[in-house]
Amino acid sequence: MDLEDLARLRKARDAMDRDYAKPLDVAALARIALMSQGHFSRSFRAAYGETPYSYLMTRRIERAKALLRRGDMTVTEVCFAVGVNSLGTFSTRFTELVGESPSAYRARDHDNGANIPACIAKAYTRPVRNREAKPPASS
Repeated sequence: MDLEDLARLRKARDAMDRDYAKPLDVAALARIALMSQGHFSRSFRAAYGETPYSYLMTRRIERAKALLRRGDMTVTEVCFAVGVNSLGTFSTRFTELVGESPSAYRARDHDNGANIPACIAKAYTRPVRNREAKPPASS
């Protein structure tokens, strides 16, 4: 993969980080990267170790965790606020990445992390993928 492709992939990844709550699909992201959908998907996975959909859902779940910790929104409101259109999909993906349901996560006491700087809390609470990409085989 050349540097030009990596720069275009980074634009699409930055769009996912910034606009996670907007309707983003592979076609829209491929347009941002100026690539065909197939080439974009293959290149994204090769560069970042996961599919564009998985990356976007991780960003959405990461933001959902912050909203649920606040406690002033219902699970359904959080689901739609982070750009997921299906409560079932949101709950399933949240549970896969976090290890507990959104309702259980929201109900849990989060006060013990109140004095942790946001940059540290973000790294600590980042969702971990259960099926992470395998590292490339060494030659």
